[in-house]
Amino acid sequence: MKIIGLSIPLIAAIALSACGSTQSERAVSGGAIGAGVGAVGSTVVGGSTLGGAVVGGAVGAATGALTDRSDIDLGKVPTF
Repeated sequence: MKIIGLSIPLIAAIALSACGSTQSERAVSGGAIGAGVGAVGSTVVGGSTLGGAVVGGAVGAATGALTDRSDIDLGKVPTF
């Protein structure tokens, strides 16, 4: 159950890491998302919240900085 609970925020963080028009905007948004996911994930598995936030933030910032705006195409927004 923990794997499923952690995979959803992780997938969302990866998908949203390309948010932003410039490389620095994507790095900042990716870092913020990564820090949040890292803190929650680390707390769930019994680790250090601060350590998880630091590692998650670094991975998120790197992912955001290394992606291009066109790398992740979420497609057309569905109309419900």
